[in-house]
Amino acid sequence: MGDSKEAGAESPPAGAAARGGLSLLSQGEPEESSAQGSALFLGGNEVKSRAVVKYSSAPPRTAFARLEEKTDLKLPPANWLRESAKLGPAGTTILGNSKKSKPFSSFGMAYDFIDSVGNDVDVVSDSENIKKLLKIPYSKSHVSMAVHRIGRTLLLDELDIQELFMRSSQTGDWTWLKEFYQRLIDQKWQRKKKSKEHWYQKAILSKFLYYSINGDGAAQPVPSAAEQQGPSSSDQATDSDGASWPAPFEMPSSVSEDPSASSQGSEPLEPSYIVGHVASAPKEQNLTTLFNDGENSQGLKNDFVRNILWTFEDIHMLVGSNMPIFGGGRYPAVSLRLRDNNKPINVLTGIDYWLDNLICNVPELVMCFHVNGIVQKYEMIKTEEIPNLENSNFSTKVIKDIAQNILSFLKSNCTKEGHTYWLFKASGSDIVKLYDLTTLCEETEDKYQNPFTMPVAILLYKVACNMMMKKNQNKKHYGTIRTLLLNCVKLLDKSRHPQIIASANYMLSELFQLDEPKKEESSESPLNENSDESYSEEEEELADSDENGSYGTGSDPSDDNKAVAIIKSVGELSVPEKYKSIHQIRPSCTFPVCHDTEERCRLVLSYVLEGLKSVDSSIKKESDLPAADPNTPIPLKYEDESTRGGPEGLEKQMALFLDKMGSLQKGNYSSQSGMIPGSWQHKMKLQLILKSSKAYYVLSDAAMSLQKYGRALRYIKLALQSHDTYCCLCTNMLSEVLLFLSQYLTLCGDIQLMLAQNANNRAAHLEEFNYQTKEDQEILHSLHRESPCQGFAWATDLSTDLESQLSVSCKCYEAANEILQFSDLKSQNPEHYVQVLKRMGNIRNEIGVFYMNQAAALQSERVVSKSVSTAEQQLWKKSFSCFEKGIHNFESIDDATNAALLLCNTGRLMRICAQAHCGAGDEFKREFSPEEGLYYNKAVDYYLKALRSLGTRDLHPAVWDSVNWELSTTYFTMATLQQDYAPLSRKAQEQIEKEVSEAMMKSLKHCDVDSVSARQPLCQYRAATIHHRLASMYHSCLRNQVGDEHLRKQHRVLADLHYSKAVKLFQLLKDAPCELLRVQLERVAFAEFQMTSQNSNVGKLKTLSGALDIMVRTKHAFQLIRKELVEEFDQPKSDESAPAADPSPGLSREEVIKLLSIFESRLSFLLLQSIKLLSSTKKKMSRYT
Repeated sequence: MGDSKEAGAESPPAGAAARGGLSLLSQGEPEESSAQGSALFLGGNEVKSRAVVKYSSAPPRTAFARLEEKTDLKLPPANWLRESAKLGPAGTTILGNSKKSKPFSSFGMAYDFIDSVGNDVDVVSDSENIKKLLKIPYSKSHVSMAVHRIGRTLLLDELDIQELFMRSSQTGDWTWLKEFYQRLIDQKWQRKKKSKEHWYQKAILSKFLYYSINGDGAAQPVPSAAEQQGPSSSDQATDSDGASWPAPFEMPSSVSEDPSASSQGSEPLEPSYIVGHVASAPKEQNLTTLFNDGENSQGLKNDFVRNILWTFEDIHMLVGSNMPIFGGGRYPAVSLRLRDNNKPINVLTGIDYWLDNLICNVPELVMCFHVNGIVQKYEMIKTEEIPNLENSNFSTKVIKDIAQNILSFLKSNCTKEGHTYWLFKASGSDIVKLYDLTTLCEETEDKYQNPFTMPVAILLYKVACNMMMKKNQNKKHYGTIRTLLLNCVKLLDKSRHPQIIASANYMLSELFQLDEPKKEESSESPLNENSDESYSEEEEELADSDENGSYGTGSDPSDDNKAVAIIKSVGELSVPEKYKSIHQIRPSCTFPVCHDTEERCRLVLSYVLEGLKSVDSSIKKESDLPAADPNTPIPLKYEDESTRGGPEGLEKQMALFLDKMGSLQKGNYSSQSGMIPGSWQHKMKLQLILKSSKAYYVLSDAAMSLQKYGRALRYIKLALQSHDTYCCLCTNMLSEVLLFLSQYLTLCGDIQLMLAQNANNRAAHLEEFNYQTKEDQEILHSLHRESPCQGFAWATDLSTDLESQLSVSCKCYEAANEILQFSDLKSQNPEHYVQVLKRMGNIRNEIGVFYMNQAAALQSERVVSKSVSTAEQQLWKKSFSCFEKGIHNFESIDDATNAALLLCNTGRLMRICAQAHCGAGDEFKREFSPEEGLYYNKAVDYYLKALRSLGTRDLHPAVWDSVNWELSTTYFTMATLQQDYAPLSRKAQEQIEKEVSEAMMKSLKHCDVDSVSARQPLCQYRAATIHHRLASMYHSCLRNQVGDEHLRKQHRVLADLHYSKAVKLFQLLKDAPCELLRVQLERVAFAEFQMTSQNSNVGKLKTLSGALDIMVRTKHAFQLIRKELVEEFDQPKSDESAPAADPSPGLSREEVIKLLSIFESRLSFLLLQSIKLLSSTKKKMSRYT
C-alpha cells in the first residue's frame, strides 16, 4: 500500500477541469499500480479493501516537518490560517480534516462522476458520513443524514438539524420539519453550544498541521495581536464554514417566464439553479445537460481534495476526502495525527483513524503526542495494527458486518427514487429511525419546500442524459432511463421548471424507436432482459411494508407511525447479515413492451405533448402579445373557386409550395407566438415538433399497411402540419429534415392513390379521416400557436373526385422529387430517389389509363355516324402526355419492365384512337381509313419499342408474352379490318390482299401456340382464325381471278395449306366446334370449285371422294356440338331461377342449325354428283363391253 495508490487510474470526469482552483494529478505521480487494492489480514479476519483515486487536486506529496520536543503548539506558527495547497480546505479553517460536510456534497461528486451513479456505485458520500455510520453501534452521539436513491446508488449527506432549525427561525422555512421533530422526537429542542475545550482542541490541531508543513523551520514570530485574534477568527471561520442551506427553489427573476413577476423580498438563491440551454441538434448524441458547471455554486460544488472509488468488501462507494497526506523519504505516504498523551485512544478514535487510512489507501499513521500543547514524542503505526491498539481494540469483521447491515437496511427501505429520506438517531439513543421527508413534505401546503427537490431532479436528469448518450450501445438501460426521467418530471413543478420538464419529455420520446423492426418488440427483446434486476410497482409497495420485523414500525404507534423503518437497537447492526436486503435497489426499469406500432407512437406523442405544453407555458401569454394595428387590414382566407380544385388549382398550389421550399433555403423565420430564435423554447419546440411529425408518419404508414386509408390520410396530414410548423420556425433547414418531408409526401401520394382505387368504401374512409383524438387536437393547437399549418392542405384533402385524387397523388410525388433536388439529396439517398421516380411513373400510368378509359367511354356513347369530338381528342392528349412522362421516369432509372408496360398502354391508346376513327362515316360505305392505318401503325411501333425495351423474354416472361399478344392483336385487327372493309377506293385489290397477308403473317409470328400457358388456347384459336381467313381470302381470289394460271395455282396451294392448318388448330380446341365445321364446309366448297374446272370424270370422282372424306371428318365437330347441347339440356331445373346466362357462350343454336342445313345440302349434292358420275362411267363401260 504505497503512494502509488494516489495516482488516478481512471481519467478524470468531463467536468473536473472546470472546477475553480482544481488541477489534475501531476504527471510526476506514478500510475502503474493505481488500480490495485489492498487486502488486510487482521486477527485472522480478512477484510478486503480497494481504493482508486478518481480525482485529486492535492499537490505532490512532501515530507512533514518533525517538530522538536517541547514545541509549544499553543503558539501559532507564522503561516497559520494562510491558504495552503498542502492542506487543501484545511488551510482556510481551523477545523482541519474534521471539517463539517456541506448538505449537498454528495451531489457535487455525483454531478462530476455521472457515469458511476445509478449503476456501478452503491454509495456516494463524504468520508466523514461513512465513518459516522460505521461507528453507530459504538457511539452515543446523534446521527442525522439525508438519503436519496438514484438507480441503485444511495447519496448520503449530513442533515444538520440544529443549523436547519436556526434557519427556520429566521426565514420561516422548514417549519413543518421543525414541528414534526419537536412533536415526535425532541419536544424541548434548543441549540446546543460547543464547549471551549472543543474549540481549544481544534485550534491546537490546526496549529500542529501548519507547523508540520513549515518544513524549513524558519517560522516568523507571531505578533501578540494575531495571537489574541486567533480565537475570534476561529469562531468566524467555524460559522462561515457551517452548512449553508438554500431557500426553497424559485425561478430567478432573470429567467422567470412571467415578466410581471417580482423578486422583491426574496433572498439570493444559494445554490443558483439557473438552467442552461437545451441542445437543439436532432440526434440524441448531441443532447447536453441542463446544468452548467459554472453554476455549481455553494453546496453543490465538489470541493473535496480527492474523490476515491472505495470498495469495502462487496460495497462500492464514491467517497470524498480532505485528509492531508504526507510523504517522502522513509515514509512515502502517511497520515498525521495529534493526540493528548493523557487521554488514551478509544475505540471511536481508532475506527476513525483506521477508516481514514483505508479509504485513502495510506499504509501508515504518524501519531504526535502532546501534553497541554507541548510536543512529547512521535510514534509510527501501521494501518493494519490500528484495530489492535491498546484501549482501541475492535474487530474489522464487525465493522464489515455493520457496513453491510446499514447498506442493506437503506437499500430495502429507501425504495422511492426522488424521495428524500432522513436517517436519524438521537443522542444517547439506541434506536435508528428512517423517515420519508418527501411524503411528510407533501402533507404540507407547499410540497416544494424540500430543498433537496431540485438537486435530486437535476441529478436524475443528468444520469438519464448520460445513459442516453450510450443508449445505442446498451439498449437494456432504456427502462432505467425512462424511470429516471419520469421521477425527475414528477419532482418538478411544471410552472416553475418548464425547460427541464420539456427536455425530459423529449428524451422520453427519444427512447422509443419509431422505426424499430417488429422482432425487437417481442418478449425476447433485450429491453426486458434485466427483469431480474428490476422490480415492478407492486414490489415497490412491498418494499415499504413491514416484511422484516427487525426494522418494522413496531407496536408503539405514538412514536413510530411516521417512520418508514426502525432499527430497534444499534447492537443488531453487529450481527452478520441481520439486515439482509430482500429487494434489489434497482429502478422500475422494465421498459414498456409496445405490442404494436400505434401503441408505441401514442406513447411518444403523449411525451411530445407534455413537452410542448411546458414550452408553450413559458412563452408569453396571448394577452401579452401586441394588439393588432388598426391601420393594417386583416387578411381573409379567400380562395378563388377556380383554384380550389382540379389540376389547374393544384398547379398554382404546387408553385407556391416550391417558392416556399426555396425560401427555406434562405432561412426565413416566422413565428406567431413571438418565440426568440435561438432561445431554449425555440430549440426545444423544433425538436418536439419534428418528433411528432415522425410519430405521425409512422402511424400513417402502419394504418396504410392495415388498409385503413382514411386513418392513414389523417395521420399524414398531422405529420405534414407538424412539418409545416417546423419549416416556419426553422432558421437553417437540415438536409435530413428535407428528406423526411420527401418521405412524408411520398406516403401521402401512396394514400391518395389507394383512396382513388378503393372508392367503394369512401364513406368509411371519410369517417376515419374526420375522427380526431383529444391528444391530436392539443398537439395541433400547439402547432397553430406558431403557424396556420396550411402549407400542405393541397396534399391532404380527402376528395370525392377520382381525377382529383389521382392528380393530388401525382403532385405529391412530384413535390417529393423536387425536394430531392435540393441540397443534392438525390445522390445521397439513391434508393428513395428510385422509389419516388417509380411511384411517379406508376401514378402517371394510372392517370393515363384513367383518361384513356374516359375516352373509350365517350367513344362508346357516340353515335356511329358522328366524327371524333374535341373532348375525346383532349383526353387522348392528356393520356398520351401522362404515358410519355411515365415512360421517361422509368427509363431514367433503367426500369425496362415498367417502361415496356407503359409503352404497351400507349399502344393501346393508339388502338383506341384508331377505333374512334373507324366509327366515323356511313356503315354501308365503310372502308378502312388512312387515320385508322396511321394509329394502328403507331400502336405497332409502341409495341415493338416495348419488346426492344425488354430485350429478351427471360427478363420478364409475363410482360413479354403480354406485349407479344397485344402486338399480335393489333396486326390481326388491322388485317381483319382491311379484309372486311377493303379500301378499294384508294388501293388495288392485289395490294390490299398483299397487305392483309403480311399483317396476318406478322400476327401469326407473334402468336405463340406452342408454349403451355393460360393464354395458349387463345393463341391457338387466333392462329386457326388467321389460317382460316387467309384460306378464305385465297379461295376468294381463286374464284374471282381469271388469266394467270401460275398465280391461280399458287392461290390454290395456299388456300389448301391454310385450310389444313386451320383444321388442325381448331381440332385442338374443345370450345370451337362451329368454327371447325365451318372450315370443313369451306374446304368442301373449295373442292366443289376445283371440280368445276375439271374435265375428266376420273378427276372429278377423285375430287368428290376427297370432299366426302372431309365430310366424314366432321364427325369430331358434331360430337363436340352434341356434347355441349346435352350439357345444356341436362342442367337441373333449379338453375332456371338463376340469372339468365348462356351456358356455352361459344355455341349459337342458330349458327348450328344454319351449318347443319349447309352440311345436309352439300352432302346431298356430293352424293348426287357421285352417283351421276359413277352412273355415266358405268354406261360408258357397258358400251365398250
